[in-house]
Amino acid sequence: MRIGLQDIELQANHGVFEEEKQTGNLFRVSVSFCVPESKAVETDCLCDTLNYGEIYNLVKQEMAIPSNLLEHVAGRIRNAIRTAFPEASEIHVSISKKNPPVGGKTAWATIEL
Repeated sequence: MRIGLQDIELQANHGVFEEEKQTGNLFRVSVSFCVPESKAVETDCLCDTLNYGEIYNLVKQEMAIPSNLLEHVAGRIRNAIRTAFPEASEIHVSISKKNPPVGGKTAWATIEL
């Protein structure tokens, strides 16, 4: 079974340039991973599956730690998911930064692990 959250929007201070670290930017994070099918398929009970709020909180905590590179943040998010959910496999993390400073006009820069 694949579980995920798409397009979590968070303000954060990631980037190489000092201005990015000071003013921050809008980011979108998507995560998904596979876990064994849960009893919730039969029971309809939250206690028998993963709570989406726990996944959201992991992402929020890691995004709150400033980093130069999105790759580094994505790696931390992936590691946090592995730690919290040891049964997780095929972990995908995507992070997009709005209006990245690339010397021209582009809406988003995205990395995926």
